[in-house]
Amino acid sequence: MKQTNILLESDTNELEIVEFRIDEMDARNNLVPCHYGVNVAKVREIIRLPQMSRVVNAKPGVEGMIKLRDKVITVINLAQVLGKDTGDLVADRVVVLEFNNLMVGVLVHSVSRIYRISWKNVEPPAHSVHSDQVTGLVKMDDRIILVLDFEKIVGELCSESALRPIEDSALLSSEDVDRSHKTVLVADDSLFIRNTLCHALRSAGYNVTEAENGAEAWDIIQNRVTQCAQDSSDFRSHISMLITDVEMPQMDGLHLTSCVRKEETLKTLPVVIFSSLASEDNKRKWIGLGANYILTKPDLPNLVRVADELTR
Repeated sequence: MKQTNILLESDTNELEIVEFRIDEMDARNNLVPCHYGVNVAKVREIIRLPQMSRVVNAKPGVEGMIKLRDKVITVINLAQVLGKDTGDLVADRVVVLEFNNLMVGVLVHSVSRIYRISWKNVEPPAHSVHSDQVTGLVKMDDRIILVLDFEKIVGELCSESALRPIEDSALLSSEDVDRSHKTVLVADDSLFIRNTLCHALRSAGYNVTEAENGAEAWDIIQNRVTQCAQDSSDFRSHISMLITDVEMPQMDGLHLTSCVRKEETLKTLPVVIFSSLASEDNKRKWIGLGANYILTKPDLPNLVRVADELTR
């Protein structure tokens, strides 16, 4: 876990993932091993399933509740959420996750090990087989590990973690603000979260350019830099602000932030990091890396206010 903290405070463009399995049975009742991964930074601990209490009128996918020392946490049946036929297979391991100021457990069949990999080796899921529950693919020698979008999965089952739409009143400003000439670049690999962010910004009057990961965002920025050099224009007339997630295939948000700050023409470009990993400690580190502001998922109400302040 100490190594993970190092990855989160620097621009190594690396992550550590915990690999786990949720297997299923095929039509001939043969076991099909299925491999998944989650960022170690989200993992609090891994335990055997203790005594569990059922939840009355629970949403499908919520298995029950367990007591973990002084906390009562919700347990999610991930096999059911993913629509798997598990037959008589028993999930007796719980991966305890902590993010968005929320702790939740997910039932899995087994946990194998931790891998340290470069985000360059994490590929976005192919659009032809895209699932909004998967944000990346890690190709190993003999298998593929799917990186799951736990913000979306947990947000749909646990209301306290959900991204709530911003009220219209929050999109308005006490001042007469014209946002129509300002463009915000949003980089987030989660289609669910990216759509939510972009909808809020567009509803407030901003122009929005979208990127599915940090590498795509950096390509967009570099193209704008080249264009500015050719026509002698101000970069911020093309992109007024960057909002980026931390966990993204190809290039993560910390490395993207570092790349921006190393470019002389981008010194004044406001950078906002929007992440479920934004603990107070990480906030301080990311500000030190060059971010202007940190927004914690699922904190949307401050989004437009921060955009107005930084693009003024």
